[in-house]
Amino acid sequence: MTTQTPGVHHVTGIVGDAQASVDFYAGTLGLRLLRTTVNYEDRLQHHLYFGAGDGRPGSVLTVFPDPMGAPGRPGKPGYESISLAVPPGSLDHWRDRLAERGVDADRLRPGERFGDRGLHVSDPAGTAVELVATDDAGDPWTGGPVPERAAIRGLYGATATPTDPYGAASVLETLGFEYEAETGDEAAAGDRIRYRAPGERATAVDLLVRDAPYLREGPGTIHHVAVRMPDREALLDWHDLFRERGYEVSRVKDRHFFHSLYVRGPGGLLVELATEAPTPDGPRGPGLADPDAAGHATDLSLPDRFADDRDLIEGQLPRIEPPSRR
Repeated sequence: MTTQTPGVHHVTGIVGDAQASVDFYAGTLGLRLLRTTVNYEDRLQHHLYFGAGDGRPGSVLTVFPDPMGAPGRPGKPGYESISLAVPPGSLDHWRDRLAERGVDADRLRPGERFGDRGLHVSDPAGTAVELVATDDAGDPWTGGPVPERAAIRGLYGATATPTDPYGAASVLETLGFEYEAETGDEAAAGDRIRYRAPGERATAVDLLVRDAPYLREGPGTIHHVAVRMPDREALLDWHDLFRERGYEVSRVKDRHFFHSLYVRGPGGLLVELATEAPTPDGPRGPGLADPDAAGHATDLSLPDRFADDRDLIEGQLPRIEPPSRR
């Protein structure tokens, strides 16, 4: 039996302007900018890592800025929203904070969300982000602009719109998620099926069963969800299993901070499997935060294989500045 996942490792979205994303995620939402690096498939584009605490897997949200990209359209097969965990009792603080910054926030409807209470907002590119009040969380970053009593604790999960919900469910169940509940009353926007991983944080993935346009990838959409795996050996086992089942699966890749592979099975969703164990030349601690950065890690972090191209890369990419601390 291959090792099953305890939950979500990270979620990656596509955004437009890099600085606007830093100002929103690190400024307005108070996440820590863990790493400023590049998209390893296109080294002349940024890849930004945000997170809570020390950036342990399960607390990380990353974005690919694509300032020249045409706006995307969420749809199937794709992901509808990212959910972030905030402490119970903090929603009034978040409503006030978001309103002060001119960010519209709508309440989640608990009847459609298995009792979840929270707020729905959009990032500057239009990506749907939810703040869910829950005890299912990790440690906050205490060096940010949001008080510890309200600060984001990490990921809660994600919501997906697959082309084939049953096929997507089979992939989740194979990875270790279990069916938990579903909705389907007339007031709901569409049936929602919740799957839950057995870990302690970042464990919820919801599948929507509803009509939706087809995904047009671009700023404002979510590229993939990654789940946690212990080490590279586990990824090799999963690679063989997925190939046996005829799924579209990548080779195991060195992502500098961790190893990963990508799979697209029935339902069409892109899922990454990423290791909790860092690569040999990756982070020096259990999280993805840059230990040399006192606060926001705005200096460009590159793997050794890109070292000879550093001047070229830095000359092409805009400089990232820390957000306002207010």
